[in-house]
Amino acid sequence: QVQLVESGGGSVRPGGSLRLSCVASGRTFSGYVMGWFRQAPGKEREFVSAIRWDGGRTYYADSVKGRFTISRDDAKNTVTLQMNSLKPEDTAVYYCAAGLTWSLNEYRGQGTQVTVSS
Repeated sequence: QVQLVESGGGSVRPGGSLRLSCVASGRTFSGYVMGWFRQAPGKEREFVSAIRWDGGRTYYADSVKGRFTISRDDAKNTVTLQMNSLKPEDTAVYYCAAGLTWSLNEYRGQGTQVTVSS
């Protein structure tokens, strides 16, 4: 059974940092695009970031560019999202996802809550 399990969420003050991790199991994800979505209460799901199977290309939403960094370690089946300079508008449930294309539509985790508040 394929699983994506996120960790690292929590509460932080504006300007703070969090590091989200996603561990994949049940198959190898080399060859897959992996990334993150988020969904805030009352809002639609939003793409955050994605990374190609070889780590050679990354994409970021304009809203997080320059503040978030995505990376992956295929040896550990892990994708990480380093989030710096967090803002209240970054508050959301963050979901790890994977797919054969940039749509990341094949596998998704259960999500981890990130709250940015003073």
